[in-house]
Amino acid sequence: MRRLFLRAYAQLVVFDICLARGNFDSLIRRVREFRTRGQAPQPELVEQACHAIDLACVWYWKEVLCLQRSAATTCLLKRCGVPARLVIGAQQIPFKAHAWVEVDGSVVNDKPYVSQIYAVLDKC
Repeated sequence: MRRLFLRAYAQLVVFDICLARGNFDSLIRRVREFRTRGQAPQPELVEQACHAIDLACVWYWKEVLCLQRSAATTCLLKRCGVPARLVIGAQQIPFKAHAWVEVDGSVVNDKPYVSQIYAVLDKC
């Protein structure tokens, strides 16, 4: 679990740097190009990875927003062999944007109904 936590924290740093530079394209490109490892995922791995990201967010020195958290979660899951997808959505009134992670079409790092609240803009 410690190794997963350290990887989670490192992913938060990577995506924080992308966002601090205002480089949204770089963040999306990194997530798209991050390849899923060839190993077969273990069923409990999704829950463990999401828990590691949650812990890393608690210990992160500043607030972690949904895009950074979801990008980090997606890459951590892919590293563990889970075919995860970062989803970015928006709603019109009031305007809000949000990001979350899906595995096999199910939301894994947010409320399960989040995909019904937001119109999907992109999946990567």
